[in-house]
Amino acid sequence: MKISLAKSAGFCFGVKRAIDMALKTSLSHKNVYVLGDIVHNEDVVREIEKTGIKKAKRLSSGKNKVFLIRAHGTSRQVIEKAKGLGYDIIDATCPMVKEIHRIVEEMDNRGRKIIVIGDKKHDEVRGIIGHAKQKAMVIDDKKNIPLAAIKKFKKACVVVQSTQNTEKVQEIVAILKKYIAELEFFNTICNPTRQRQEEVKKMPGQNDVMIIIGSKNSANTKRLYQISKSLNKKSHWVSQKEDIKAVWFKNAHSIGVTAGASTPESTTEKIISYIQALTSLTR
Repeated sequence: MKISLAKSAGFCFGVKRAIDMALKTSLSHKNVYVLGDIVHNEDVVREIEKTGIKKAKRLSSGKNKVFLIRAHGTSRQVIEKAKGLGYDIIDATCPMVKEIHRIVEEMDNRGRKIIVIGDKKHDEVRGIIGHAKQKAMVIDDKKNIPLAAIKKFKKACVVVQSTQNTEKVQEIVAILKKYIAELEFFNTICNPTRQRQEEVKKMPGQNDVMIIIGSKNSANTKRLYQISKSLNKKSHWVSQKEDIKAVWFKNAHSIGVTAGASTPESTTEKIISYIQALTSLTR
């Protein structure tokens, strides 16, 4: 009996970069503020708060203060407001998300309607649509495509939230192409997301039980869980060892483990050790 950990599990480049920038900034500046969580993981957020970085709901006077833009990025309006309030700005936006912002700004300036495939309330998506001057459209599922509005578009550009499900995106784009004559599609799902999704398509068939580790507000972890669950009903999404139930592993011979892009290695190791203690499995 064995526990197998996915090679792609854990921090992606963008998350690690944002955390490193936050820690470095906390050493050189006293008054550092971030809107929301630096990344979507409770363990990471707690560690960042220990450094003295403060989480704010809104920006006030920025005199002698630093505004740290988190990994998910933010809108152009928020950046301009921060500058106007006097903040020094340190941008920890994932470079791959920054590229989506660039595409949106360029296509918007060319007069193309902006369509974003992603979760409507996700921080990354809010930041993306905030880089278009005109109102952008967000589509979260092929069932929710507003065809009446789509049929009126002559020219449009499609970008994708970086952690979306590849297959679902292709399905949505195929429908859009039927109705929009000039459709320019940029598949902006990031490479770490693609690698994780390809790996999690294989692991559920190779293991009796799948454990997906990550915060409940982590979009990329949610996608990994959805894919795994569709292939293996004995897939479970946990954020800490306390979420685990011994009954999951009854009669199991192999357990596959993967983790979202915001999940620290320490969290994954604790959960694996806990599973080993419960089941006496070898890794």
